[in-house]
Amino acid sequence: DKSGTPDGLALRGKAALADARLAYAAYQQVFEVQPRFQGLLEGGARPQRALWASTGVKNPAYPDTLYVADLVAPNTVNTMPEKTLDAFADHGQVKGDTVSGTAVASQEIFDQLTAVGIDLPDVFKVLEDEGVDKFEVSWNELLEATAEQLRAAGQKS
Repeated sequence: DKSGTPDGLALRGKAALADARLAYAAYQQVFEVQPRFQGLLEGGARPQRALWASTGVKNPAYPDTLYVADLVAPNTVNTMPEKTLDAFADHGQVKGDTVSGTAVASQEIFDQLTAVGIDLPDVFKVLEDEGVDKFEVSWNELLEATAEQLRAAGQKS
């Protein structure tokens, strides 16, 4: 939306999926391509799974199952809000692997975003900072809830 141009508006809703798909391509390089890890696999190692975290849709203009249906790939885990899980159970469709082999197209989306004036490094920095802040708040809430439970348990003894 920032660029306001037809080219920019045509990219709306595509950056997050492109980013995740490029991250998966990097994951594949480490765990499926590199000879070093192949040797570890032969020795019994199990690869870490890629995690798609909190894949609820925030923009009501997008399908409510977008980030579940469009982030299906081997060796991945998808965590989502209950509302998204219910929506996917109700009307979601698994279309098979929607991620593998999409790195080139995803990079093209990034190139187009840059061409319309989107500062991707700045966007990534802001999103990372906001994400860390949210996890820190959740962590502190968990610590406080745990401390309250421990205090309550101590009073019952």
